[in-house]
Amino acid sequence: MTRIIAGRAGSIALEVPDAGTRPTADRVRESLFGSLESADALRGAAVLDLYAGSGALGLEAVSRGAASADLVEKAPRAAAVVQRNAVKVAKSIGSDAAIRVHRSSVDAYLRASQGAFDLVFLDPPYDVSEAELAGSLELLVRALAPGATVIIERARRSPAPGLPAGLEHARHKRYGDTVLWWVHPHS
Repeated sequence: MTRIIAGRAGSIALEVPDAGTRPTADRVRESLFGSLESADALRGAAVLDLYAGSGALGLEAVSRGAASADLVEKAPRAAAVVQRNAVKVAKSIGSDAAIRVHRSSVDAYLRASQGAFDLVFLDPPYDVSEAELAGSLELLVRALAPGATVIIERARRSPAPGLPAGLEHARHKRYGDTVLWWVHPHS
């Protein structure tokens, strides 16, 4: 079972789409969000959750103090699950944060985005190629606020994400078969 780990919506159970998604394990999310809180990257942040799946990453951020979360999911069934999860979390936290669900491909959303996001999660399906991911990252650069943090989740067997001009690797951490890559815009 996937759940919100902490914050104002802590312990709320989240639905997970029945196929085509791979939710981030609770222990990985717990470690990730501990690091983000230590870096003061959540309070008041504008969050973008690309390939949202269940919406767990963006919704966890809102539960822990982010000002907004835009959750992008292309698959119709998964987008419906994200919407139901967003409603649950929104009821729990009230009007303190804006949660928006977008049924769109990542690239189409980024091409149209006017946002300046402080924190972005990219957890693409493993079958998304490195070239596709690099193309999405190139589109993402213009949607980032200065000092933004981008977290990319990939399988351990995947190479380091290829970064376009404007982004640089900060660090990475492995959790079993999962690797989280921390990326920032060039200063």
